[in-house]
Amino acid sequence: MAQTAQIAVDNAAFQFDKLYSYLIPDRLAHRVRPGSMVLVPFGRGSRPRMGVVLGLEDTDNTARLKTVFDAAPESSRLTPELLELVYFLKDRTFCTWYEAVKAVIPYGAQYQPVSTPEGPRLQKKLVRHTETEYTLAAPLPQKPKPGPRQLQAAAALENGPQTASQLAALGITRPVLENMVQKGILTSRQVDKATELSAKPIPLDSRPIRLSDEQQQVFDGLAARLDGKPHAALLHGVTASGKTLVFLRLIQQTLALGRQALVLVPEIGLTPQMIRRLRQTFGSRVAVQHSALSNTERLLQWNEIQNGGADIVVGTRSAVFAPLENIGLIVIDEEQEHTYHSESSPRYSAHEVARQRAAAHGALLLLASATPSIESYYTALQGRYELFELKRRYGDHPLPKVEMVDMRAELSAGNATSLSAALRREIGANLAAGQQTILLLNRRGYQTVAMCTDCGQVLKCSGCSVPMVYHKAEGKLLCHYCGHTIQPAPAQCPECGGRLRYTGFGTQRVEEELEAAFPQARVLRMDTDTTGKKDAHEILLGRFAAGEYDILLGTQMVAKGLDFEKVTLVGVLGIDQMLFAQGFKAYETVFSLLTQVVGRGGRADLPGRALVQTVDPDNPILQLAARQDYRAFYDQEIAFRKLGLYPPFCAICMAVFTGEKEPEVVAAASRFAALAAQLAKDRQGLPLRILGPAPLSVAMVNHQYRYKLTIKCRPDRAFRRLINDLLAAYAGEGLCARASVALDMHSDADL
Repeated sequence: MAQTAQIAVDNAAFQFDKLYSYLIPDRLAHRVRPGSMVLVPFGRGSRPRMGVVLGLEDTDNTARLKTVFDAAPESSRLTPELLELVYFLKDRTFCTWYEAVKAVIPYGAQYQPVSTPEGPRLQKKLVRHTETEYTLAAPLPQKPKPGPRQLQAAAALENGPQTASQLAALGITRPVLENMVQKGILTSRQVDKATELSAKPIPLDSRPIRLSDEQQQVFDGLAARLDGKPHAALLHGVTASGKTLVFLRLIQQTLALGRQALVLVPEIGLTPQMIRRLRQTFGSRVAVQHSALSNTERLLQWNEIQNGGADIVVGTRSAVFAPLENIGLIVIDEEQEHTYHSESSPRYSAHEVARQRAAAHGALLLLASATPSIESYYTALQGRYELFELKRRYGDHPLPKVEMVDMRAELSAGNATSLSAALRREIGANLAAGQQTILLLNRRGYQTVAMCTDCGQVLKCSGCSVPMVYHKAEGKLLCHYCGHTIQPAPAQCPECGGRLRYTGFGTQRVEEELEAAFPQARVLRMDTDTTGKKDAHEILLGRFAAGEYDILLGTQMVAKGLDFEKVTLVGVLGIDQMLFAQGFKAYETVFSLLTQVVGRGGRADLPGRALVQTVDPDNPILQLAARQDYRAFYDQEIAFRKLGLYPPFCAICMAVFTGEKEPEVVAAASRFAALAAQLAKDRQGLPLRILGPAPLSVAMVNHQYRYKLTIKCRPDRAFRRLINDLLAAYAGEGLCARASVALDMHSDADL
């Protein structure tokens, strides 16, 4: 009998994504196990293709089987738990096997095929993540007389090993060092490159964490759930109630029990503050995983976690896959944020993966927010999560006073700018008092649209069904979906030659208005245009915290999680666009964003106040957010969800169809709906409602038409079997050639 491996291969279309059997050559028998990364011949041309081993079998029937080319080292094998997560993602998100593998491990730990004289072989995608470390092995000989650089190298290494880059900073070149190695004066070895993930060193803070009576009560309740059994809890605390202090004490307790902690934050912009708090308390025991790291940095941090060098991991959504082996606590901060849902395959929810890992490790899963998602709060009230609450701000500071500013009255009074008279007055008062201001405007750019004064046409992107956005600093129009640029920005309409009038406002324009109104003010703008460089979030927020700026103007990234003692004024601009947006979560999004940004003010001894500019000042959602009355909002929203049959009373599966020809995309979506109805008819007790097809709110992106089916369902095993059969039937009719289909069980942005 011969041993064979059942292997899932990379770049397999859904209809061909199955396990293929391959022979294991004797030279690789000790390296091929479930979870191994392998290189195999695939297709008619037997081209090298990456794969992952999912099983082993003994068989006599080997006549038509191909042989594995190569296997990665044992150290690169997926651990049993990570392999289970691959199965989990495949089952829950309808991705391919290898898409799941690439989600679970970082780019630098993945492999690619290369040609060698021995045939196709594996090579790590990232091979330049190590460097040479030198150690002084013997004293310098007196003859021949050592040169000045050799003397300098020996002196530098007297206190211990140093890397080539550290010695190069002293002016000692590699040839000098290698010459000393040849003479036996130095020894060398390859080590992982050192990586400093913070723009500035973070000193340890040895002061004990002091909890208020309310925080201590919550901590005691949660700490009792660190008992080695799976638990799930929701911590609902008003803004500035000190949830982070509770996290820190829970992490201390987790480490004291000999276990590990995982902390997730929704956005990269919030990561620096959380890293700082964790490293001030726990030092080098903290590792980081998020997309703003370079591939090298991310791999080195991954290796550190895998090798046991870190027992606390902090990061964004993808950090949920960190290779920790003894998790006792998983924290999901600002748990309501949509960024915890992946929008590319595999389209997973970090909440779902975290629940799976907490169950596997016997860990406490703690969701936390001042504005929990409706689904999480409902789950807590149903008793499936334990509910803990912090109802008072830390230090008993009062909530900010909120004033609604009617922008209709501003326009009637002749003020057509983005800043109301009331907001200008309050900003001026803050500047005079030496206090800081945060302004939220969830639109980047200068002016939002260019409209022809003759024909009334709005200048849209040629490849997307959205208006181009004017960016004054660069003198260009930019599509925020595909990146298409028109530079310089035109003055005439391309349709009729009429004059283009630029209307609306974005962060760039508001920044200009602030500088004109308050020339003495130091204004910091934070949006995706200003935070693209490495460490930009940390550096800019650090400078604001240090008092180098008076006004922080930004998009959603300034609305939540930030803590600045001198911020006493918050202004909210352009909230109406979100209030009247599509989607069953539109009101929840507005309530959460407004509650969070208002809560940035008055977090220390100075009282806070907030101004909300709107054309609908009496809107009940805005009024509830101003009062920070989450429970009243929840009661109103849950009634709407139940009446309309929306989550948490059902799950929603969004099927998105994309193709170059609109009629074919519509036809493919319609056929998918018909196939779904046909398959569901034969299965008893499978509740299903299908809405559509309908165009997405942005119906075309990058010359691709986009239509959707909204499937209301119960997300159980029977439904997942139906979807898998449905995808097979769709592919079997050749409809994939007309329109690709992507399924998302967590989409809420475009319903």
